[in-house]
Amino acid sequence: MSIRPFRDIKRRKTREIKVGKVKVGGESPISVQSMTNTLTTDIKATIKQINDISSEGADIVRVSCPDESSSKALKEIIKHVDVPIVADIHFHYKRAIEAAENGASCLRINPGNIGNKNKIKEVVKAAIDHNCSIRVGVNAGSLEKDILEKYREPCPEALVESALRNIKILEDQDFQNLKISVKSSDVFLSVEAYRQLSRSTDYPLHLGITEAGGFIPGSVKSSIGLGTLLLEGIGDTIRISLSDNPVEEVKIGNEILKSLNLRERGVKIISCPSCARQGFEVIETVKILEKRLSHIKTPITLSVIGCVVNGPGEAALTDVGITGGKKGNNMLYLSGVQSEKVLTIDMIEKVVSEVEKKASELDNSKWYL
Repeated sequence: MSIRPFRDIKRRKTREIKVGKVKVGGESPISVQSMTNTLTTDIKATIKQINDISSEGADIVRVSCPDESSSKALKEIIKHVDVPIVADIHFHYKRAIEAAENGASCLRINPGNIGNKNKIKEVVKAAIDHNCSIRVGVNAGSLEKDILEKYREPCPEALVESALRNIKILEDQDFQNLKISVKSSDVFLSVEAYRQLSRSTDYPLHLGITEAGGFIPGSVKSSIGLGTLLLEGIGDTIRISLSDNPVEEVKIGNEILKSLNLRERGVKIISCPSCARQGFEVIETVKILEKRLSHIKTPITLSVIGCVVNGPGEAALTDVGITGGKKGNNMLYLSGVQSEKVLTIDMIEKVVSEVEKKASELDNSKWYL
């Protein structure tokens, strides 16, 4: 038992699969995904976006393959990226085969809309031949006609029935290297569908609130939906769906996992909202520090508190802390202990220096691995 059992999350036991070099499910860390929004045939732009997404901390990136030119473009794209690529396939089975042949690590499909058994068999053969996993991706907006007629509207039971039906199609072809998603833009519907699915299968689950909206509403909806499920131990890989730059999706995904202690990556800043007691401009300071420290991947905690009401207490629990003081005399804390007074004019540089120094120490010790 940990020393703080109230923070423990007991993850649901799932099978482990591989998406390229990334393990998903089992006891593997929860991975973060995103998706490109460039034209896949614009190879240069797609490579740049994948690498931008990867640099922000994505483990897996999905690329849409709506036509033959796109699926064949993967061959050149994959030469220039370091993350596994998931090919997003709808309707035409040949796109899935081409994507597998051209280096995709995973195929996102709905077997039910691929076609007859012979076509599915060809897709499965290509996946096996090229060591591809498959994600069965069920969406509330594209359920099978007979399921919609049965339930009258998208509901948790409808999404789960569709998922289990599509799983069986693949299992009938003796294929089990797969993960599942049951997404909706409705938080309540998504959460309950995932809960029900988690009780029905032990395949790894890909979590997401689809079509969640712009940056602020989409981040909030995703945080509520995915946070609820992750706290219950449900979920093996996540994607935040935003009408925004895909890099922002990765930032939010990583922050959700960091806030639940499910992933340790980069600087976790604990900061106050500021008030009249602040000894320095907290809001502007935090914005600057976020940018200045974004290059650090080592897990470190930093507290930035404007006054002594909560500052010393928060600093006692972080690797580096700064607490506002009178007349621009702020207190620097290192490993929870008072270190020295720092003038506001020198504060940013001093904090950045100490965080970088701490990151170097931790990297040398590799204690967090």
